Amino acid sequence: MADTERTLADLVELAPDAPIQFFDLKSQQASIRGALETRWSDILDHGRYIGGPEVTELEEKLCEFTGAADAVAVGSGTQALVMPMIGLGYGYGDAVFVPGFTYNASANAVLLAGATPVFVDIDPVTFNMCPEDLERRVKQVAKQRNLRAKAVMPVDLYGLPADYERIGAVADQYGLQIISDAAQSFGGQSGNKRVGALASITATSFYPTKTLGGYGDGGAVLTTDKGIGEMLRSIRWHGTGEDRKNSIRVGLNGRCDSIQCAVVAEKLSIFEDERARRLTVDALYREQLQGVVGMQSQFSESRMESASACGLFTIRVAERDRVRAELTEKGIPTSIYYDTPLHRMPAFEHFNPAGGLRECERASEEVLSLPMHPYLSTGQVARICEGVLGAVRR
Repeated sequence: MADTERTLADLVELAPDAPIQFFDLKSQQASIRGALETRWSDILDHGRYIGGPEVTELEEKLCEFTGAADAVAVGSGTQALVMPMIGLGYGYGDAVFVPGFTYNASANAVLLAGATPVFVDIDPVTFNMCPEDLERRVKQVAKQRNLRAKAVMPVDLYGLPADYERIGAVADQYGLQIISDAAQSFGGQSGNKRVGALASITATSFYPTKTLGGYGDGGAVLTTDKGIGEMLRSIRWHGTGEDRKNSIRVGLNGRCDSIQCAVVAEKLSIFEDERARRLTVDALYREQLQGVVGMQSQFSESRMESASACGLFTIRVAERDRVRAELTEKGIPTSIYYDTPLHRMPAFEHFNPAGGLRECERASEEVLSLPMHPYLSTGQVARICEGVLGAVRR
């Protein structure tokens, strides 16, 4: 571990004028390449490219890290959302409540499972699902003959865990299953519980740019119920039993390849060091950008008991597109997550709630994500903040 720490420290000591990367997977790879090449050679030797020992290794390490009772590696973050809904039997007429401000995979997963997405507005500070609006939407569904409220899918946007205490209270009152979309929040926590143990079912993604990512597609379902884990192992192999021949339930090809599990397992060995650096970068941002008129970040004192995974550092600013253009001219990369709320996308406009979703729509016009990764130097963060301050104050 000491060697890893020195390597990480060396990698972040960049020259102040070094090009800034929005994500930096090359520096990360430099710290683990030798170990990865050894792992890949092992896979070539044993030849179990699917279902190899690396799958079980990763699942055990995920449980150890998160405190989940079981973990099931799957082929993508979307599959991690779809498969639990298939296993729980959701289908036509079943309503699943989803925030309207997130990546489209959340809504797609509900529809792929055969259920109906019901979009919920967000909290204007945290950007996560608003518990009050959730309860309003649940009550509205209860008045409809063609829908049955079944589940709620909070999304831990930008790495900050949703308000599971208040959402859980609504879910308990109305008999809803919580399926957490933690694609952006692996490593986060609330109180003394880590993401993966905040809900009975948690889906995460190993897309390369996530806080814990592979070198291709992959994901996992973490659960506090071993029975759900065994069900998902069947579903990921076309619903077969132990013989992997006869289908005992509806399933699909949801497997995660051995090579991706090996990559993710190796990245777990440096994850705590990277997370510590992410928190440092996050603190630098908040210190240098605090109190700027016309700008807001994701954090407020009332939610600091929830520790973000710092997957993205997102601000909201007026004249967002102008600010972004000025930062681009200064060599500071940015991104927008997301410029179109789900209920305004053509594929989902049929589910647009009457009156729209005010906070989702406002956020889509103002959010701007700044570079966030463990290999940003202190000097680079200062350059980014200087650029932001100059653009916002114009």
